[in-house]
Amino acid sequence: MKKQSTKVFTLGHSPDPDDAFMFYAIAENKSDLRGYRFEHQMEDIQTLNERARRGELHISAISIHAYAYVADKYALLSCGASMGDGYGPVVVRKRSTLNVQRPTPNEDSMNEAATREFLNGKKIAVPGEMTSAFLALQLFLGKFDYLVVRFDEIFDAVKSGRADAGLIIHEGQLTYAQSGFEKIVDLGEWWKRETGLPLPLGGNVMRKDIPPPVRHDLSEIIRESIDYGLAHRDEAVRHSLAYARDMGAQLTGKFIGMYVNEFTQDYGDAGRAAIRKFLTAAHDKRYIDVPIELEFVE
Repeated sequence: MKKQSTKVFTLGHSPDPDDAFMFYAIAENKSDLRGYRFEHQMEDIQTLNERARRGELHISAISIHAYAYVADKYALLSCGASMGDGYGPVVVRKRSTLNVQRPTPNEDSMNEAATREFLNGKKIAVPGEMTSAFLALQLFLGKFDYLVVRFDEIFDAVKSGRADAGLIIHEGQLTYAQSGFEKIVDLGEWWKRETGLPLPLGGNVMRKDIPPPVRHDLSEIIRESIDYGLAHRDEAVRHSLAYARDMGAQLTGKFIGMYVNEFTQDYGDAGRAAIRKFLTAAHDKRYIDVPIELEFVE
């Protein structure tokens, strides 16, 4: 009989409903943890990216953008992905209160040139330079003026006039209209049109100094936690409501469905191709200045 480990592993993830849903079974001991213990550390994604660059956490959610800079320390888990398949981070501006028609370049989603021209010279509030949303906006727009703020302060930055537009991630992708904003461009929609692939936003990584048999165990525990949430959706959504900012149960369920799905269970060929395409395109345009190396925990 296999000897069980009592090793405690730090597990970093965002205080968001999709991550809470993924790790519900682990947090509430709903699945077999094989004698391992987990210390959940919840931080915003930019902080997790920075901690990963220092190699601080055993396991962590991370932006796919940031993975390029931590591939020497971490391998990607094949489960736990957040992929936007035809949707993703949204650039928004304040909605007009005047009874006049303002230009809305997003009305014609194929008119990308007009959208880029509209954003030219605008200052855009972004949730961090290591986020995948920021990299996707670079790929769409090229160089642009930006202001870095916490993801949950972007609406305020635009409302106050510190920024002309905001790059919205997490639940803001569903709540921007009720908060008084309108869409300029959906970067996941653009990426799907451009490449035919989902936009790789986030994933889970594990430190390479963990012995391979233990890495395998931990990967399976996380996969089983995701599977448990999907198989017990109602109770997992109820658990996630504690992390649903400005969203009721229905909207929370919709958001979780967007980012916890078949790609979360396993990247598959399309998901892996999307990561390679995303990071390679950024490297080719010199937005990433390190070699692109991908390693997965199988």
